[in-house]
Amino acid sequence: MSPPLTRRRVLTGAAALTLARPGISRAADRPALSHGLQSGDVSGSEAVVWARADRPSRAVIEWATTERFTEIGGGVFVDALPESDLTVKTVLQGLPPDQDIHYRVRLQNLAEPTILGEPLTGRFRSAPAQGRDVSFCWSGDTAGQGWGIDESRGGMTIYAAMLRNRPDFFLHSGDTIYADGPIQAEVRLPDGGLWRNIVTEEKAKPAETLAEFRGAYKYNLLDRNVLAMNREIPILAQWDDHEVTNNWWPGEPLTRAEHRRRGYTAANSLVLAARATRAFHEYMPMRFEPAEPGRVYRRVSYGPHLDVFLLDMRSYRGPNGANDETEPSARTQFLGPAQLTWLKRELKASRATWKAIAADMPLGLIVTYDTDRRFGSEAVAQGDGLPLGRELEIADLLRFIRDQDIRNTVWFTADVHYTAAHHYDPNRAHFQEFAPFWEFVSGPLHAGTFGPAKLDDTFGPQLRFVKAPPAGRQNLSPAEGYQFFGHVAIAGATGQMTVTLKDAADADLWRTVLDPA
Repeated sequence: MSPPLTRRRVLTGAAALTLARPGISRAADRPALSHGLQSGDVSGSEAVVWARADRPSRAVIEWATTERFTEIGGGVFVDALPESDLTVKTVLQGLPPDQDIHYRVRLQNLAEPTILGEPLTGRFRSAPAQGRDVSFCWSGDTAGQGWGIDESRGGMTIYAAMLRNRPDFFLHSGDTIYADGPIQAEVRLPDGGLWRNIVTEEKAKPAETLAEFRGAYKYNLLDRNVLAMNREIPILAQWDDHEVTNNWWPGEPLTRAEHRRRGYTAANSLVLAARATRAFHEYMPMRFEPAEPGRVYRRVSYGPHLDVFLLDMRSYRGPNGANDETEPSARTQFLGPAQLTWLKRELKASRATWKAIAADMPLGLIVTYDTDRRFGSEAVAQGDGLPLGRELEIADLLRFIRDQDIRNTVWFTADVHYTAAHHYDPNRAHFQEFAPFWEFVSGPLHAGTFGPAKLDDTFGPQLRFVKAPPAGRQNLSPAEGYQFFGHVAIAGATGQMTVTLKDAADADLWRTVLDPA
C-alpha cells in the first residue's frame, strides 16, 4: 500500500515542486500520463484510482470534494516503474459518502525530480449511506472479431452513449479485451467499404507475451470515447475468456485447431493465463486481494439498495468436457467450491435491497464449445432436462438462495454478443427448487454481433425480449447498429429497479420495472 500523505505534507510537497518551475520548459523531459485515468470498485468510503506514466515517475494522487481542489481531502504517492508497465493504482480512503470526488494525478520525473508533468483530473461519486437514486450501465466484449478503433467512424461510440446516461458506475461483464484477436489495418465490409483500424505492434497477433497482453489493454485506451468515460465513470471489471484465449480452461493443452490456426507456441493455457492475469490486474482499477493476488470475484457495495457480486467463471472451472455427470466433480466445477462458498456467505450476509449477480456468462443459453459431439456446452447450460455437469453448481446455488429466503437477486451478463431478457420460473423448469428471478444479457460493446443462442429449459428461462442479427447474418460490424448495453436505475425512495436495454445510439429497446420483494 502506498504511504499516506497528510494535507500538510501534500501542500508542502506541491509548494516545493512549484519552486522547481525553471525546469518546466524542458518539455521532452516532462513525464506524461499516457493512457488517461480510471477509477473503480467505489464504495461509500473508498475507491481505486489508476494511471499510467510514459516513463519511470512518481505519481502524486490527491482528492477533494470540489473541482478547484481548494481543500485537499487526502492523497498518496505511488511509483510508476517498468515492473508494472509504468501503471499505478491505489485505494483512496476516508472518502465522505454520497459526494462528488475529484482526484488529480501529477507525475514527477524520478531521474530528475524537479521536472513535473501536467496534472490530469478525474471524478466519481461515492456510494450513498442513505437511500438515493443510483444507476449503472453494463455490457461486455470490447474490440472483438477484429473490429478495432476506426476514427473516421467516431471510434467506440457506445462508450459515449453510456456516458450520456451519467451512471454511478459501469459494470464491464467480461471480454474487456480480445487478447486472441489481432487487429488488422483494414477490414473489407460486405457493402465493399473499408473499416480502417488504428493498429499497434502488440495487437498484430494473438497475445502470448506479457507485453502483448498489456498491449491489448493499451489499445482500447487509445479510443477517445473510452478515455472520456473512464475519467467520469468508475468501472467494475470482471473477465471471461478473451482476456486469455477463446474458451479456455485452466491447464488446457493448446492443441485445438483454432490454437494451431492462431499460431500459439505456448504448451497450455495456464502459461497464457499467468501473463494475462498480471496484465488484467495492472490495467484494471480493481482491488488487490493479498490472500489471492489473481482473484477477480468480489463484492462491491453501492449504498443500502445495491450490492454487486462479481463472479469469475473461468479461473476455477474444470475441463470443457462432456459435462454429463449427475454428481459434482472437479471436472464439472464452474465456480469452484471456494468461490461458491464465498458467494453463498456474502449473499446471506447482504442487507442490500438488490443483490446484483454479475456473471461473465449466461445461465440458460447453449454456448457451443466445439463441433466435436464429445463436448457439451462451453457455458453453464448443458441441454434440456435435469441438471448435469456444470449445471449442478448453479442448481445448488439457486436452491440455497430459495432456502435461505435471499430476496431480490438479479443476474447481469454479456458474452453472447446480443441483448435479451430472460425470466426464470420453476414452474417451467425441470429443476424446480428455486425462486423466480431475472437474467439480463447485453453486449457487445464494440465487437462482432452474433446470435441468438438456444435456450436450455433446465432452469425454465422464458425469453421476454431479444435483439440480435437477422437470420443468416453473423459477425456484423459495429457500423451495422447491433451493439448493446443495459441501464439499471434504482429509486432511492422505493427501491424500485428499472432495467432498460439500449443500443449504441442510446435508443431504448425494451424496459421492465421490478418491485423489491
